[in-house]
Amino acid sequence: MRFSGKTAIITGAGSGIGKAAAGKLAAEGAAVILAGRTMEKLEAAAEEINQLYEEQRAFPFKADVTKEEDVNRLAEFAWSIGPADILINNAGGSKQSKILETSIEDWDSVQAANLKSVFLVSKIIGARMKDTEVESGRDRAIVNVASLSGYKAGAHIPHYSAAKAGVINLTRALALELSPFGIRANSVSPGFVETPLTEAGLENPKFTEAIKRSTALKRVGKPEEIANIIAFAASAEASYMTGTDLLADGGWLIV
Repeated sequence: MRFSGKTAIITGAGSGIGKAAAGKLAAEGAAVILAGRTMEKLEAAAEEINQLYEEQRAFPFKADVTKEEDVNRLAEFAWSIGPADILINNAGGSKQSKILETSIEDWDSVQAANLKSVFLVSKIIGARMKDTEVESGRDRAIVNVASLSGYKAGAHIPHYSAAKAGVINLTRALALELSPFGIRANSVSPGFVETPLTEAGLENPKFTEAIKRSTALKRVGKPEEIANIIAFAASAEASYMTGTDLLADGGWLIV
């Protein structure tokens, strides 16, 4: 199994892509720390994972990853399970507004959820990873979940689009800075995927038909499909890849 003996931290792990990624890594042997703001969702996700195995593999931890004190507590908790080899920054969220109608408060909150969180968690967990002694050649990785919106601005989500473009470039900066310590950093940019963030829109038949028309594969993606890509980027199979964004948009940009 690709992740036997490894510990992974996944933010935004209570549902959607984060939950799917946690399940995928646990299935391949990792101990997974599920971080997020809603403990009930985290506990339910952890229970769903743990019931599949004899030993506990999933550990829920409540944290607001836009707050430094919470991320420091997350780091302490994670290292009590085992030094982290893998960090998946998946937490995020969005709101709908036009640029000229976007409030400062909404701009700041969306930037915090999607970009500040990646900076803060990567800074604190990355520093711990750097300072942790590991055997030579042990593969360690950070995977940041960006978005198709980081390539092509989405309608009425200027704050989200700007933040996700920032995640892609922040990942490249992380890759350069952490490479001397044997830590890789890559990002994954999903297109339209069935998650709580897209749930309301996908209930609208006109919206789903528009996605099909604009996507080469003529369908919406599933969280498990993105989790497979995240797992690849986090694994030693991607040991020569760093500073790269993996776009998984169903062919949106080629239509």
